[in-house]
Amino acid sequence: MSSSGRTQLLFVHGIGGLRDAERECRTWLEALADGARKAGHADAVSGLTQGWLSEARFVDYSDLFSDREAQGGAENDIPGEQVEFLEALVRDAVDEIAREAEREGDRQTLRVADDARDQLQRTGGQSQGLLGPVRVLANALTTILQAPGLRRAAQWANGWSLLGHLAQVSRYLNRAECDSRGRTLDARIRERLLRQTDPGRPLVVVAHSLGTVVSFEALHEYTGSVELLVTLGSPLATGAAVRQRIRPVPARTPELVARWLNFWDRDDIVVARPRLQQWMLPNTSGVVPTTDRVDSDGIWVHTATKYLRQPAVAGPVAEVLKR
Repeated sequence: MSSSGRTQLLFVHGIGGLRDAERECRTWLEALADGARKAGHADAVSGLTQGWLSEARFVDYSDLFSDREAQGGAENDIPGEQVEFLEALVRDAVDEIAREAEREGDRQTLRVADDARDQLQRTGGQSQGLLGPVRVLANALTTILQAPGLRRAAQWANGWSLLGHLAQVSRYLNRAECDSRGRTLDARIRERLLRQTDPGRPLVVVAHSLGTVVSFEALHEYTGSVELLVTLGSPLATGAAVRQRIRPVPARTPELVARWLNFWDRDDIVVARPRLQQWMLPNTSGVVPTTDRVDSDGIWVHTATKYLRQPAVAGPVAEVLKR
């Protein structure tokens, strides 16, 4: 690990396919610099992109998911023990989207959500074999992706592709898939993150999607100071499906996190409407997550770089790094 005194900036990716860590780190830094400029921190742009403001690292654990995924598509790649979790996760997401639509008087989205709910009822009590409920879940996701905001913003062509990526959340939280040394998949992923850190220097963590779950759990094992934790598009508070499976229990802010900012986009299906601060216990310093909504234009709002270009996201990161 570097002996530099610079603050560490750690990027942690989420669901999706194989990553190119060097390229993605550069792309995330460029997006963060764009957001910092919009937030009034033009003096931080070159420091971010040229590397002298922080030591940026990209935690890549995507290959740990790839072996089994290469063996088949979504229909035959989801073991039976994960289907129950995925059903709960999809139901939570659809319910949150429906509640948000009802609050805003969005009747069109509410009708789409009701249609998806009706489809989800077909998972109960049917002896169709594994593909029965899996197909119902994929079809319900395909339906909810047709809601006006999600249709414009989603990066998944259909429910099958989204379900395959959501299955990575299930695989992480299943605490299984041991390697030859007996280490579970989730433990190996957290180990990847912790190996990229130096407890002797200040740390800023920017995590996205599943990476927010990974970071939350890993930082409970971390022994250094965490100046800022930023979570983007996080499923941590999507509903009970995730909340009941994360560790520790009960969930609390990692002890050495000094500040936690959580951001969500209404058109991000992975997130719905998070309420992290309502159930996350504080650490001994009283830190709990502060959640704010951002609104991204165009497509693929779940993409990390969409969040990073938001001034509300990039501004606090730039402020900490400039200190």
